[in-house]
Amino acid sequence: MAKLRKMLGKADDTEIVTLMRQIETQSKTTLARWAADCVKNWYLPIAQAADPTDLCLSQLLDTVQACLEGKATQKQLKEQLREGRGLAQRMIEPAAQAAARAIVTACGVLQTPTNALGFCFYGAAAAAYHELGLERSAADYDSRAHVEFERLSQTLEQVMVPDEADPVQVDWNC
Repeated sequence: MAKLRKMLGKADDTEIVTLMRQIETQSKTTLARWAADCVKNWYLPIAQAADPTDLCLSQLLDTVQACLEGKATQKQLKEQLREGRGLAQRMIEPAAQAAARAIVTACGVLQTPTNALGFCFYGAAAAAYHELGLERSAADYDSRAHVEFERLSQTLEQVMVPDEADPVQVDWNC
């Protein structure tokens, strides 16, 4: 069995470089909407399977949506991000923990645009561990991660705003 990693992928993976170039052309708002949609649809069910009664992550996604609509403040979001990080740290099951980390990271895109890439690494781990189980080789997990990165890139491409007026300024330190 491979040692399970918190996140999968490397900054120089072809799919990651593609995601980085896509992210650089979009605004924080576009990226935040995309990230929130991805984690809500793909990773929230994985995290909630570990504890269906805990609504912290769902509430965090609701707060991001409210921020995007001007109905919540960045301060409110920051407080819920702290709670979400605590929940992720307490989770034991690797797929659920990676999913929770993906959700919290994606919800932080409004504050930190590089999180638009960060959540992809956690999301890839969540998808791989959820789909493949916990006894596979590192090569199997990496292969599944590449599929996830391609899916993320395709969904970003679908929502990208051509010639977006206020693209994020990112310094990739990875």
